[in-house]
Amino acid sequence: MTEKREYTGDYDDKTLYIPGPTEVRDEVLEAMCEPMFGHRMDQMTDLYTTIVEDTKTFLDTDNEVIILTASGTEFWEASTLNLVDENILVPTCGSFSERHANVAERLGKDVDRLEYDWGEAIKPGDIRDALESSDKHYDVVATVMNESSTGVRNPIEEIGDIVADYPDTYFVVDAVSALGGDYVDIDEHNIDVIFASTQKAFAMPPGLAVCVVSDDAYDRELEKDSASWYGGFQRSLDYYDRKGQTHSTPAIPIMLAYRKQMKHMLQEGHLARDRRHQEMAEYTREWAHEHFDVFPEEGYESQTVSCIENTQDLDIAAVIDEVSEEYDMAFSNGYGSTLGGKTFRIGHMGEHTVESIEALTDAIEDVAGL
Repeated sequence: MTEKREYTGDYDDKTLYIPGPTEVRDEVLEAMCEPMFGHRMDQMTDLYTTIVEDTKTFLDTDNEVIILTASGTEFWEASTLNLVDENILVPTCGSFSERHANVAERLGKDVDRLEYDWGEAIKPGDIRDALESSDKHYDVVATVMNESSTGVRNPIEEIGDIVADYPDTYFVVDAVSALGGDYVDIDEHNIDVIFASTQKAFAMPPGLAVCVVSDDAYDRELEKDSASWYGGFQRSLDYYDRKGQTHSTPAIPIMLAYRKQMKHMLQEGHLARDRRHQEMAEYTREWAHEHFDVFPEEGYESQTVSCIENTQDLDIAAVIDEVSEEYDMAFSNGYGSTLGGKTFRIGHMGEHTVESIEALTDAIEDVAGL
C-alpha cells in the first residue's frame, strides 16, 4: 500500500530537459490566473473557438481540430473505438507503440503487430507488404511518429502515402511528443487522425490533448454502431459546430494558458519552430557522438528527444541525481527495464534553444568528468 507523502511546496525549481513535461514560459503560467467563468458562457465560446482555429492555422490543416481536457492517451483509446470494428495493424518499435497495441487489445480488437527491435524505425515497405499479404481487412494502421522511449522518428509521411492506396483503411498517428516541434504536412500525407499532448513540444502545462481529424475519419465513425463517448469525433465536432464549445466541462485555466502559448507559436511560425528543433537535435546528436553514441537507427533520429547510448557505462542514475542537485537541471534515464541505465534521454523541445541545451550538456560533462 502506497503511503501518503505530503506535498509541501518547498522544492527547488528544476529546469526540465525530460521528454515532457517541459519548460513553460512565465506568461503562460500567469494566464491561468484569470478570474473563473462558466464553460457555457459566451466568454468560453470566444476562448475555445480561438484556440481551435489558431491551432488549425499553426498546423496548416483544413481538417477538424478537437482540444479536450485529457492526456494524449485519450486518443489512443478514442481513435480505436471510433474507427476499428475488428482488425488493426500496429507497427511496434518501442514502449509507446507497444502500449498503443496493448490499448487496442484491451478494447477487444484483433491486433496484428509488425515488430521491430527497439531502436529500429518502421519501414514503409513493410507496411505495404503487410496490407497486401494479409487475408484480413485492417480498419486502421496505427503508428507512433516519435518513439520517445528509443529516440526514433518514424517516417509517417511515407507510411501515410502508402496507406492512401487502401481507401478503407484509416491512418492514425500518435504524435504526442513531436507535434509542435517537428513539422508534418497532415493533409498532404493522408493522416486521418493525429494527436498530441500539449505538455511536450507545445511547451504547456499538462492537461490538454489536441487531435486533428479528417472528414473521412469523422464519416467512418458515423457508420459505426458504437464509439468513444468522451473522445467521440462526432460528439466533439458537432458540439463545436453548434455551440463553439466543448461537450463537457474543460479545464478553463489550461485553455487560457494554451491561448497565450498558441499566439506565441503562431508568431514564431511552424517552420521556424521546426528549424529551431532541428538545430537543437543536431547539436545534441553531435555532442552524443563526441562522448557516447546515439541509440536510434541512423537517419531516423527524433527531432524532439535524443536517446543516447551509455557507451561509457556511467552510473546514469547517479549522474542524473548530481546534475539535479548541483545545477537544478533534470534529464531522463532510459525508459523502462529494457533500456534502463543503458541509455539516457534529453528532451530538446518546446521553448528550449541550442544555448539552453548546451548548458545541460556542459553540466553532464562536469558531473561525469567527460
